[in-house]
Amino acid sequence: MSASDSSAPSSPDITLLRQPGLISCLVGRNLSAFSSQVQAVAVGWQIYSLTHSAASLGFVGLAQFLPMLLLTLPAGHVADQFSRHRIVITCQMIEASAAFGMAIASWQHLIGPWALYALVALFGACRAFEMPAQQTFLPAIVPTSLFPRAAALSSSLFQVACIAGPSLGGVLYGFGADTCYALCCIGFASSALATASIRMRFPERRRQPITLESVMGGIAFLRRQRPMLGAISLDLFAVLLGGATALLPVYAEDILHAGPVALGLLRAGPAMGAVLMAVIMTRWPIRRNAGKIMFLSVAVFGVATIVFGVSRSIPLSILALMVLGAADVISVMVRGALIQLGTPDEMRGRVSAVNMLFIGSSNQLGEFESGMLAACVGAVPAVVIGGVGTLIVTGVWMRLFPGLRELDRLDDIKPSA
Repeated sequence: MSASDSSAPSSPDITLLRQPGLISCLVGRNLSAFSSQVQAVAVGWQIYSLTHSAASLGFVGLAQFLPMLLLTLPAGHVADQFSRHRIVITCQMIEASAAFGMAIASWQHLIGPWALYALVALFGACRAFEMPAQQTFLPAIVPTSLFPRAAALSSSLFQVACIAGPSLGGVLYGFGADTCYALCCIGFASSALATASIRMRFPERRRQPITLESVMGGIAFLRRQRPMLGAISLDLFAVLLGGATALLPVYAEDILHAGPVALGLLRAGPAMGAVLMAVIMTRWPIRRNAGKIMFLSVAVFGVATIVFGVSRSIPLSILALMVLGAADVISVMVRGALIQLGTPDEMRGRVSAVNMLFIGSSNQLGEFESGMLAACVGAVPAVVIGGVGTLIVTGVWMRLFPGLRELDRLDDIKPSA
């Protein structure tokens, strides 16, 4: 190599991977995500096998939602006052211990529906503290200029975990739910070790007492930032109305007449589409018209939900879920860049907590809504109604939040006061 070649600047991809702590951050996050996905397949199939009730699948979502509803905002305050690093490690170790308990209880045939609801609620409580703290890692590790690529890389690896987790979970469930939970225990413990190896420094923050004003600080901040509020609330209603994943056990067994392996493939469908889109966006990130692209992606999400709802073919159902996942990852990336880059560091924990309350809990509340609606009108009408509702919300939000619609370049976003 010539001297001129050796002095040439590194490519953005190489520069990104050289950021200290990035690899450990990604490994820790994605091992945790992988374990959560394996657990979701096992819990969903086990609870449906025990009850044969669509409503019981909805109660799983409710059991996860309630702890997040109660704890996420206080958890955001905690993330802004204490070591975010230690918070994440502690939560991951509790998750590993709970998964170990689930494995033993399933192995000994001591687990029933109410025990599953209780353990899922414990995981919901852990995620309420873990996720707001974990969301602050990436902007603390990579510079703003590399954040869109880092977010795309993180999302693509996250989606790989979401593909491998359900697929492997479906296969391993054939050996028993205890096998799935044992794997989850190993995964959560390994994620805690990876997180512990991250070396990063956060700015010193002045401790504040826990008051209603400080806990609600994230909401107050978002009320002043209309584009951020629009992005978060749009995803809330899209996921709430268009969440078909809660009914996948019903589709796999009663509509598509398949087994746990097919359920794993269906659960992996959104992630397969998302990882393809995330890889594309890692190489070609959104340059212009980010707001319009986000609204278009949510509309596509609604259409794909409707197609999945009416499908009676496993390949078509998986394809519809892949399109759904690809559309969703676009809105996730735009929203993530808008929130993480537009929020000052001293507010990131609380704003991330509000984001996770809206987005994370909407997944569980959407599962509850889907399960209850399916119990009343049937699984297919419930999914179709949700997809139509997503399209309606998209049109309304385009009029309510013109600032979000006109959002252009993501790398121009600056922290707001």
